[in-house]
Amino acid sequence: MQLVTRDQLEAGLARARAAAGSPDPRAGIHGPDSLTWQLNREVVNFLGGGRAILLQLAHPYVAHAIDQHSTVRSDARARFERTFAAVFAMAFGDLDTAFRAARRVYLTHTRVHGEISEDVGRYRRGDRYRANDAGALLWVHATLLDTVLAVREHVFGPLDAYRLERYYQESKRFAYLFGLTDALLPRDHGEFRAYWDATLASGDIAVGRVARELADFVLEPPLALARPLAGWYRVMTAGLLPEPVRRGFGMRFGRRERAMFRASGRALSAAVRALPRSLRYLPVFLEAEARLGLDRSRGVSRLAHRLAATGMGIWPRPG
Repeated sequence: MQLVTRDQLEAGLARARAAAGSPDPRAGIHGPDSLTWQLNREVVNFLGGGRAILLQLAHPYVAHAIDQHSTVRSDARARFERTFAAVFAMAFGDLDTAFRAARRVYLTHTRVHGEISEDVGRYRRGDRYRANDAGALLWVHATLLDTVLAVREHVFGPLDAYRLERYYQESKRFAYLFGLTDALLPRDHGEFRAYWDATLASGDIAVGRVARELADFVLEPPLALARPLAGWYRVMTAGLLPEPVRRGFGMRFGRRERAMFRASGRALSAAVRALPRSLRYLPVFLEAEARLGLDRSRGVSRLAHRLAATGMGIWPRPG
């Protein structure tokens, strides 16, 4: 087990500062000229929330840490609102805000450790885990990056090779905020794809009992109003997941589900393109533009604030 130390975190923050896309610290680690802001600002990325968290739960370290040290079973809404707040602060906040969030996350992770309670994949009951394990942090980072790309491809079509590489290189700045080093991170998008495929095929990623139990909490909408959409959202999640993980969670994706998945992608593509900026883009992105004097939003709608603050009512629930 390779743990991220406090010195490595601080070194990562220094690398993120040096690599920031703008000399203006108000722009944060990416800034308005980054491809990351262009891709990550889309509210439709919440479509991949279930995919991201199920991929994370497929790592037994993550599943057991969430099960033993979070409120996901008793108060999933609060748990994921805190997650959104930290991720958005690091991605769209100014440098000081991003770094404060990174240090808070690191400090929280230092208190998260325990034992795996089942035999799953290459792990055995009683094996120890720690939330600051570098390998697990790399996997969580990879799930967020890959999920944005998966949603982008499904709704808008794939990125070309140049933009894929640019997006990947920019993503390293976010990884630095968790203390991940260049020695650990894949060098380019090609190496990232090789890492992704190899990790999915390894015993490091394996869906166990705890992950399947938590998945029910993740995918179950808390509001009766959202329940008619639950079946549709499960189909979207199943379609976006890699087949081995989908199979591990026991999710159906037959002919009917595939047809629904394809039709929904086409419908979402048209619908998203027709939305005004105040609904299409995340409020944190629009507020970041305003902070930099680039406000083109004409105000952020109350509805958009509510959706982003609660993660679509915390359904779907990204991790």
